[in-house]
Amino acid sequence: MMQTVRDATLDVLRRYALTTLYANPGSTEVALLADLPDDLTFVLALHEGSVVGMATGQAIATGRPALAILHTTAGLGNAVGALATARVNRAPLVVLVGQQDRRHLALEPFLTGQLDGLAGDYPVWTHQPARAQDVPGAVARAWHEAQTGRGPALVVVPMDDWLCVMPPDQVVAAPQTLLRPVAAADEAGASLAGLLARSVAPVLVVGAGADHPRTWSALVALAERLSCPVWQESFGARAGFPQDHPLYAGVLPAGRAQQRNVLSAHDLVLAVGAPVFRHYPYQPGHLLTPGTRVAVITDDPAEAHRAPADLAVLACPAIVVEHLAARLPQRPCRTDEPPPGRRETMAAPEVGEPLRAGHVLAALAVRLAPETIVVEETPSSRPELHRLLPARRPLGFVSAAMGGLGFALPAAIGLRMALPERPVVAVLGDGSAVYGIQALWSAARYRVGALFVVLANGRYAVLDRLAETADAGKPPWPAFEEVSMSGLATAFGCPARRITAHDELLDVLNDVVPSLPDRTQPLLLDIAVAPDHHFHP
Repeated sequence: MMQTVRDATLDVLRRYALTTLYANPGSTEVALLADLPDDLTFVLALHEGSVVGMATGQAIATGRPALAILHTTAGLGNAVGALATARVNRAPLVVLVGQQDRRHLALEPFLTGQLDGLAGDYPVWTHQPARAQDVPGAVARAWHEAQTGRGPALVVVPMDDWLCVMPPDQVVAAPQTLLRPVAAADEAGASLAGLLARSVAPVLVVGAGADHPRTWSALVALAERLSCPVWQESFGARAGFPQDHPLYAGVLPAGRAQQRNVLSAHDLVLAVGAPVFRHYPYQPGHLLTPGTRVAVITDDPAEAHRAPADLAVLACPAIVVEHLAARLPQRPCRTDEPPPGRRETMAAPEVGEPLRAGHVLAALAVRLAPETIVVEETPSSRPELHRLLPARRPLGFVSAAMGGLGFALPAAIGLRMALPERPVVAVLGDGSAVYGIQALWSAARYRVGALFVVLANGRYAVLDRLAETADAGKPPWPAFEEVSMSGLATAFGCPARRITAHDELLDVLNDVVPSLPDRTQPLLLDIAVAPDHHFHP
């Protein structure tokens, strides 16, 4: 029997372990998805942002491309924000986008997608094969493009392509295996060791690109060898160092002036897996105190190419840091170095005092196991989360580096599906949750035992605080306190609890947290919190 393009493509999916298909399909995907073989798993999401968000969670969990399937213009358009997040979070995705029938595309029939450029520059590669028979090779190439470019690779497939016949001599235009050579770690280590040897007071800045067990271990060895503090990049997607280590100093402030002040005591900044540097408010002035040198180790070409650094090393951070730590002598502890940051706690609310985000985060901090994956999307409370709830294991903290909302809820589902042995807790604001609320249906339908902790203050509190700090006058946006997160969760089939008091919070957490490793049912906690009166951007 002759093999179809669909058959050959499904073989490619198997070869590259793209066996979980996240989708919200339409008519242009029916020929691909109907009568799907039993060795492939279909996961339905009710919105394309959730499709890409769940696939992004899987890609972050595994470090390998995950598969998302989108429906022509509407599907790709709905998913663009999530694709942007995947790109900035360095999550490799293979994205199949359906298109109208190739045989009458010239007439622009109903559902014809004007797809070229719709996602802007966020895909690392976009391609519509010239012939139906080139689709399997394009999907295989997309896997390599996504893995190399650390982002979404898009393949546009007209709907009639799937049932076309594959010639027996058809070439799949992609390698079965692609080996990426490791850069010369010895040479890189020698150059960096020279800089560090001449440095009197070095400091490390780590970022999402260092979030790997081997890199964490190497960085701990290097920091202890140098006896230097370690700062986390601001607005990082992941933690690059154990945040309960004595040398961990905290998260860099977001403003250039504040960063310059924090790093002013150091004559060399070594950034590992982190950009140089991320800021939020624009502030004039030097990037660093004049005389402070900068070096960066990253496996992200764009991060290396744009770094205002004295030396940039484009290589696997773990390997380079291991070589570097082995070359350097042990330094004595500096007595003039201010003590690094320490893990903080927060007292329980007084009688009559409302619950605040910090009370919830503090309660989680003393109950969550070190291996818990915390997925964050609570902009107004993120500084408190960093202070109260440190990442103690690789992949212990995951966030959206791009800044758009709608990431945490579906990403937590994808992470838990890919790593069922690890507890997953998403901490998000109600304003963030409503951007991805449809994903709760998928969590319930596929029995994904993640815990969703919604800090519900009924407003966009971060915007309120920004308006206040800018002295911009009264903001025109209203509160939305009438929106019930527990009600929405229940409507999507996800169990939920509404919590309004501290004692009730502790009782629920004491009951739920021990069950997280083995849960097969999601749970949303709709926790009423009062807006905080302070904000640190």
